[in-house]
Amino acid sequence: MTKHILLGVTGSISAYKSADLANHLTKKGYAVDVLMSKSSQEFITPLTLQSLTHRKVHTDVMEEPDPSKINHIELTKPADLFLVAPATANIIGKLANGLADNLISTVALALPSDRAKLIAPAMNSNMYEHPIVQKNLRTLKDMGYKVIDPRESLLACGDFGPGALANDENLIEEAINTLEGKEA
Repeated sequence: MTKHILLGVTGSISAYKSADLANHLTKKGYAVDVLMSKSSQEFITPLTLQSLTHRKVHTDVMEEPDPSKINHIELTKPADLFLVAPATANIIGKLANGLADNLISTVALALPSDRAKLIAPAMNSNMYEHPIVQKNLRTLKDMGYKVIDPRESLLACGDFGPGALANDENLIEEAINTLEGKEA
């Protein structure tokens, strides 16, 4: 049976890296359903991710393709892994505090509690190190999320420090190890 991944893509400059992530996981035989925030679509198009996953990309919590089903509930049913990469400070705060005002945060709340959850922060160093973001990440860990730490690097804003999205290899390895029940 094919394992199923829900990949949440949020509005970070590193959203473009979600294309490689989705492509690699699809090529490894996983079903990847992409959930995109509105701001992520400013960096990468749904068509790009649809072309790589060969699956519909979901962008709107109010879109209900089948009137007999609630889309944000149906998306969670086959999911083996919920992965948010990149995860902005905004989505981290929403997930940590139970806010559900977009598709990714609504799906996260509808996700059965026994499903694996990974989150890969990507943002400016000052934002990443801000006490509220660190508190929200601890909250998510307490709720069963595994955090894939960002890299220290030269960031898009020109600053150097922690906040760059983890390397593709790390993201793929963490996702596969989580799906296959291995410790990374």
